[in-house]
Amino acid sequence: MKKLFLSLLALAFVFTSCNDDEEVVVTNAGKLEGGPFTFFVDGKADNVSGVTVTGSVEGANTKFIVTDDKANILGLPGDIAALEGVNFDDAGVGVCLIWHIAYEDGLVGLEMGKNANDLSGNFDLSNSITVNREGGPVAGTLKGGPFTFVAGDGTPDNVSGITIDGTPVGTNSSYIVTDDQGKILGKPGTLEMLEGNDFDGAGVGKCLIWYIRYEDGLQGFEVGNNASDIQGVFSLSNSIVVDRVAQPVAGALTGGPFTFVAGDGTPDNVSGIAVTGSPVGSKSSFIVTDDMGGILGMPPTLAALEANVDFDGAGIGKCLIWYIRYEGELEGFEMGKKAGDIKGIFALSNSIDVDRVAQPVAGTLTGGPFTFTVGDGTPDKVTGIAVTGSPTGSKSSFIVTDDMGTILGMPPTLAALEANVDFDGAGVGKCLIWYMRYEGELEGFEMGKKAGDIKGVFALSNSIDVDRVAP
Repeated sequence: MKKLFLSLLALAFVFTSCNDDEEVVVTNAGKLEGGPFTFFVDGKADNVSGVTVTGSVEGANTKFIVTDDKANILGLPGDIAALEGVNFDDAGVGVCLIWHIAYEDGLVGLEMGKNANDLSGNFDLSNSITVNREGGPVAGTLKGGPFTFVAGDGTPDNVSGITIDGTPVGTNSSYIVTDDQGKILGKPGTLEMLEGNDFDGAGVGKCLIWYIRYEDGLQGFEVGNNASDIQGVFSLSNSIVVDRVAQPVAGALTGGPFTFVAGDGTPDNVSGIAVTGSPVGSKSSFIVTDDMGGILGMPPTLAALEANVDFDGAGIGKCLIWYIRYEGELEGFEMGKKAGDIKGIFALSNSIDVDRVAQPVAGTLTGGPFTFTVGDGTPDKVTGIAVTGSPTGSKSSFIVTDDMGTILGMPPTLAALEANVDFDGAGVGKCLIWYMRYEGELEGFEMGKKAGDIKGVFALSNSIDVDRVAP
């Protein structure tokens, strides 16, 4: 640029010397003081300040000129205020030069986009001030996490697996740990120091991990200050979340157990289930497993469990319904995985059984009918009764009713029926003996209730009459 300066001075000299018949006007741009300046292209406004023009300035007109390092004219601020309003960040990475020019009317080439080497007329250029526009700093991108820890459980909570993606630029670097409001809690200088930090003692809340690249002179970068108040030349990465949560509590499931006939074409939906206690955990779901813990379904809500899960198509077997409360992401919480292999921060409730059974078959009662004389003091007991066919059902009982179906007795076995039931004291009338095979729990299977009102999964045999007559 010294060559440019000398050539422009020579041009001004030739112009004034070749007009001997006219009064010679000597121009003098003075001397620029201030700078040099170094800025980083980081999206923040970069303005010069403290520039002054010293010496004796001579010329009808004056301006500042901003050029690139090839003398291409980028700007023509008219005065110091206009010069200080120029944002050099917009120019990108490179070098700018600031000049002061004094000139007479008729100057040619003093235009944006032209080259200062091509100026023609009576003018004088000052020295130049350099404005360096450097790239960076660049913090890159943090990879890893997010992390979720149980706060205050005494187990050290250390992050791991964090990496920096990209090509960070900057003389200095550090990690920053802040709260969720940006308050600086720590400044681990290296990844090793960051991974050695124990988040367990910080209590319930949320932390953010950042990475910073910066140049000397950073202000406000201190523990207790807010990261948003840092001033200087720096670049912050994205943040990684560290959640410090309370231990989840799933509460207790009430309702059921349930027993359904599998494959009969009737939808088998559970109902009346409730979650009791005081569950804790920001996320929740129900889980349906087989009796070996294999995850068959994960209905997110009770409504979804009761409305959308039809156990009829699952075939004969047993399912278990659980409730889970958890934080963060769980490993192994997927269809086909084992509930016992779930890893993460969670709590499971008790389980409710859903038995899917074949339709019971009661078979056929043989024997009788029986006729007894009541009130004669002779025990009236049935004998010779047998159950034929191929009864199915895990539970069974005999039932004695009156002729209106009211349950008078429920002898569990044939031996109990024949040995313990004495019809002599029942008075004149008719009794009916039935055989029942059933699954699960039955509603209405009680003394004094109507056999016709029994609800559940069961089958009744034919009945045998027992007539009780007067002497």
